[in-house]
Amino acid sequence: AGLFIAAVMAAAMSAVAGELSSLSTATVIDFYRRWARPVASDARIREVSSSYEDYLYRTPYKFGGNSVDRVTLLNVECVIESRTGKSAKGFGSMPLGNVWAWPSKILMYPETLAAMKSLAGRMAETVNKFDEFGHPLDWNHSLEPQWLASAADVSKALAQPIPKLCTLVTGSPFEAALHDAFAKLHNRNAYQIYGRDLLPHDASRYLGAEGRGIFLDRFVTATPKATIAVYHSVGALDTLTSADVRQRLNDGLPETLPEWIRYNGLTHIKIKLNGDDLPWDVDRVVAIDRITSEVQKGRGITDWMYSLDFNERAKNVAYLIEFMRRLKEQSAAGFRRVQYVGAT
Repeated sequence: AGLFIAAVMAAAMSAVAGELSSLSTATVIDFYRRWARPVASDARIREVSSSYEDYLYRTPYKFGGNSVDRVTLLNVECVIESRTGKSAKGFGSMPLGNVWAWPSKILMYPETLAAMKSLAGRMAETVNKFDEFGHPLDWNHSLEPQWLASAADVSKALAQPIPKLCTLVTGSPFEAALHDAFAKLHNRNAYQIYGRDLLPHDASRYLGAEGRGIFLDRFVTATPKATIAVYHSVGALDTLTSADVRQRLNDGLPETLPEWIRYNGLTHIKIKLNGDDLPWDVDRVVAIDRITSEVQKGRGITDWMYSLDFNERAKNVAYLIEFMRRLKEQSAAGFRRVQYVGAT
C-alpha cells in the first residue's frame, strides 16, 4: 500500500513539473530498494569510537612545501550488525595530514590539527546516530553531506574554513573501519565486498546518470596478488648522499638514499616535490635517478620505478607538462622509470 501511494504521488507530481517528477521517481526507487526489497547482506552501524596516537618523526619530513616533525593518527573502531543480528568489528586508521590536506598560510599547525580533531568528534557523533541498513558505500554516501555540514559548522570559529579535502581525510578512517567490519561480517577480504552479490545496484546510485550501468567490481581486483611493491618515500629534506649529512644520528638506521636502497633492497621510490619551483623539482628527480642508478648497478638491479608526488601543489597542467619535458631532456632513463605522478 505504501509503495502504491508513493507511486500515485509520483505520477501526480510529474504532471506538475519535470524536476519534481525526477525527484519523486528517485524517491520511489530508493524506497523500493531499501524497504520493499531489502538486500539480505545489508547491515547497520551499532557503535563507533575514536582515539588518537601521537608520534615524533625520526627526522623532519618536508612535503607540500612544509616541514613537519610529528604526526597524529586518528584510529576508529566500530561494530556493525546484520539483519539477522550477527555482528562484526572493524578498524580504520589515518594520519591527520593537516600539513598536506590543509596547507594553510593563516592557521598554524596546532590550530588546523585541533580543528580536525573537533571535526572527528562531530563525525563520530553523526555516525553513532546513523541507523540505516545498507552497504558501507550507502552509509558513506549518506554521511558525507553531514560531515561537510559539520566542517562548515566547526569553521565558523576559525579564521579559515576547513577544505573539503581535509574533511574527507578526517572521515577516511571512519569509512575504512566500516568497510573492514562489513568484510568481516561476510568473512571476506575488504576488496571482495564490491561484487554484485553484496552491492547489486550500479554506480548511478552515487553518481547519478553518468554512473548508470557501471558496477564497481569492474575496477577492484578481488583476488589478492602474491606480492606488492612498497614505495620508500624521499622527502624534500631527506639527505641523498653522505655529503648532505650535517650531523649523523648514528642510531643504527640508514641516513642516506644509497644506504636505504641497500638496507631494504629498494626497487620503488616515491619522490616528494614542491610543485612551485620547477628547476628544483627537475634537479631533485635527476639527482635521485643518478644516485639510484649507481647503487642499483652495483646490486645488479636493472628494473626500478619512481612515483612523483607534488602534494596538490602543482600550479597547473602546463607546469606538469614542462616538468616532464625537462626531465625527459635531462634524464631519459629517469623519465621512463616514472610510474605514477600525483600532481593535483
